[in-house]
Amino acid sequence: MPEPTPADFDFLVIGECVADIVRTPGHPDRPHPGGSPANVAHGLARLGRRTALLTQLGTDPYGELIRTHLEAGGTTVLTDGRDVPTPSAIVTLDPSGSGSYRFAIDWTLAPTAAAPRARHVHLGSLASVQEPGAAVARRLLRGARAAGATVSYDPNVRPDLFGERSAAVAAVEHCVALSDLVKASDEDLAFLYPGVPVRDSAARWLTLGPGTVVVTRGGDGAFALTPEGETRTDAPPTTVVDTVGAGDSFMSALLAALDTPRPGLDALTAALRTAAAAAAVTVSRAGANPPTAAELAARRADLA
Repeated sequence: MPEPTPADFDFLVIGECVADIVRTPGHPDRPHPGGSPANVAHGLARLGRRTALLTQLGTDPYGELIRTHLEAGGTTVLTDGRDVPTPSAIVTLDPSGSGSYRFAIDWTLAPTAAAPRARHVHLGSLASVQEPGAAVARRLLRGARAAGATVSYDPNVRPDLFGERSAAVAAVEHCVALSDLVKASDEDLAFLYPGVPVRDSAARWLTLGPGTVVVTRGGDGAFALTPEGETRTDAPPTTVVDTVGAGDSFMSALLAALDTPRPGLDALTAALRTAAAAAAVTVSRAGANPPTAAELAARRADLA
């Protein structure tokens, strides 16, 4: 994305880290570094982008696992300086590889938290709605936007943690209005706006301020709305091991593929295809394991 001012990073991601403890009946538990914002940061770094993650992370074993994982992939990990328990989630996989979640997460980002300069800032998931840290995250987002950064947002809804729906909707829409590009799943929109057709909800978001609204639909691909029109992509064929982190891989590859968060339809279509290919790589292996730049290029070549 174009650089309006000198920046320390290409991308700054704000949000939670989570230790995903993957549980499959008949198999030992498998801990994986996770958390939607952390996954997006990791995906961007693996695609060669200078990326920082502003988060909360403990010095407990799960925290060390996550920090080591992120830093090994090239992400610069920044915290608010407090030693808090690392959030965790039990991810139970069904026979198809789809996951259900049980969380132990608090988001209490300190009001004194400071963000480095970045060309683009991404906010995701619980960090945008769970107080008291959400208010700090939104303040940092407004500050980055005022300083010339572009902004993206993925609500990545977790119904068990989003609290009362009307309050969650208000917080999500606040972030949508601050963003240039928004991505959500069809399940996210169905939770936030029950009974409303997904495309209608996406079209309404477009009127709140963003230039691009992208909706992922699992095996049915994805579509995007802009003031210029609509475009879509199919989901590439793949063998599903599990779906953990697929949406986050999609998000990071989409951001990495775009030169601007308000692209023309041709550029957006190409970026959607790249993002769908990244998600296909991730679901073909265990855990939130996004592709490297070389792996993504190879997958795109296979699909050409």
